[in-house]
Amino acid sequence: MRSRLRKWSKELIVLIVIFVVASFAMDWWRQPMPPALTNLPELYTVDNKVVSLAELSAEKPLLIYFWATWCGVCKLTTPSVNSLALDGYNVTSVAIRSGDNAKLERGIQSKGLVFPVINDSRGDISQQWKISATPSFVIVYKGEMVGFTSGWSSSWGLKLRLWWAGL
Repeated sequence: MRSRLRKWSKELIVLIVIFVVASFAMDWWRQPMPPALTNLPELYTVDNKVVSLAELSAEKPLLIYFWATWCGVCKLTTPSVNSLALDGYNVTSVAIRSGDNAKLERGIQSKGLVFPVINDSRGDISQQWKISATPSFVIVYKGEMVGFTSGWSSSWGLKLRLWWAGL
């Protein structure tokens, strides 16, 4: 019985290691190539507020959440991102090809989202950043990308990444 348990434990550990390595490899492969933040044109939220990613990331790490209304996984991650914003974390987002400002604003209000949303209605911003998957999370600190992941992530996972970026 013990040898069987030991065998299963070893196999489980091997599977976990393979999963972690594969996750890091996928993040590396999908990693965006953000433009120099100081050279970006002014970005505007759906409620016409000017956003400067360089300024927002000057004091503490900034989580930029690339998502879309049509993305199934985003429906699972958006509440986690909203929770971060409610907890006072530095969060802004880019909605990719998700309709006009009025439609997006209605969706934001109905879901009670509190983080700023930049509407990338034609996909120009995500294309400029070379974002290839939604959802994607880019962490910027002092004007430079310091972290990236894509796919589902928990609020604790994102908090850990933001904490690590600020070290």
